[in-house]
This record gives sequence, C-alpha cells and structure tokens, in this order.
Amino acid sequence: QVQLVESGGGLVQAGGSLRLSCVASVRTFSNAAMGWFRQAPGKEREFVAATSTSGALTSYADSVKGRFTISRDNAKNTVYLQMNSLKPEDTAVYYCAAGTIQWKVVGGECDYWGQGTQVTVSS
Repeated sequence: QVQLVESGGGLVQAGGSLRLSCVASVRTFSNAAMGWFRQAPGKEREFVAATSTSGALTSYADSVKGRFTISRDNAKNTVYLQMNSLKPEDTAVYYCAAGTIQWKVVGGECDYWGQGTQVTVSS
C-alpha cells in the first residue's frame, strides 16, 4: 500500500513563503511522476505543479508560474513544493499525488493521493 504524507502547511501573510513536503512510502518512488494539487473551499480540486520521474521536467499551472517550484529528492522519497510570493487566493488544502507519467499527473490521472495539508494566506 502506497502512502503519501504531506507536511509544511500553515498560516502565512501575503508575500510570504512556505515549503511543502510529501514523503512517499514506496520503494519505486523514482519510477513515479509526482504532482501537487489544491482545493479551495467551494471550488474543485485543481492542478498546481508536476514533475517527471527524474525531476528534469516540470509543469505548472499558469496561476503559480514564477512563484512556485516543484522538486524531488529520490534518495529521500520526497517531493517538495516551494511557494513564494504567496497570495490570499493561494489559500487551499494542498494534496500530493503520484502517477505513472507526468502528463497523466497533470491531467489528474493519479494512482495515489495524500490526505492534504492546509495552506492559509492572510491579506
């Protein structure tokens, strides 16, 4: 059973930064494309960022380009989301997800999901 556990969420003022982490309990982490999604109250879950198995390729939603960076450390079975210049509209529960191919992860076709971590940005 694969488990994804997110951490690093919290309350931050607008313009601040947070780094989310997601640790995967799977031996073949380096074979999984990884992504981050978010869901704000009353809204559907949306794609934020994704990375290929090696981390060499990344994809971002237009709303976070230039502010968020996804990265991974395959030796630690961990994927990160560095969030800078945070805005109140970034407030959401952030989910980590794993899939077979990056483009499928971008489309939400993920095999495993974490439980989520709350990010709240105050104005």
